[in-house]
Amino acid sequence: MTPKKDCEKIILGVDPGTNLMGYGILKVKGNRAEMIAMGVIDLRKYTDPYLKLGRIFDRLSGIIEAYLPDELAIEAPFFGKNVQSMLKLGRAQGVAIAAAMKHEVPITEYAPLKIKMAITGNGQASKEQVAGMLQRILKIANADMLPYLDATDGLAAAYCHFLQMGRPDTTKAYSGWKDFIQKNPDKIKGL
Repeated sequence: MTPKKDCEKIILGVDPGTNLMGYGILKVKGNRAEMIAMGVIDLRKYTDPYLKLGRIFDRLSGIIEAYLPDELAIEAPFFGKNVQSMLKLGRAQGVAIAAAMKHEVPITEYAPLKIKMAITGNGQASKEQVAGMLQRILKIANADMLPYLDATDGLAAAYCHFLQMGRPDTTKAYSGWKDFIQKNPDKIKGL
């Protein structure tokens, strides 16, 4: 579904982590996105893993209450060789999802490769490349860039979600172009 020109929406993007959890917030109006905020939830001073999870829930709930996002885009944990790291990351992601669910914010999950591909065109892009591309796309001043790449990863999840909003609904079956046009008259302009 193509966003309407007057449609306004707030997207919260989250990059789950157990030491630093990144987040980015976009304001979307029609086909334009603008960064509202980005930052990190710094969990490094907590040694108890359950206190970290509680802090994630509390801080993310506060961010949701402050910015009132319409949707949440969250990066899915990648499957690595370290099972303990995967478990910790999965718990952090689950708590972030629970905070969004508590506030009735719809959630969409994206694989890291999909986010990198959407932002840079390269699924193997580095965090620095993703941050640099977001800085150019969203016209973010150097002074607004944070030293933590986790924040730009959260913003990347939000921007990836924004890009996906303009895509046709692929769950519909079409018998051809004529059928597509008949079922999507709002997508055809000037005919």
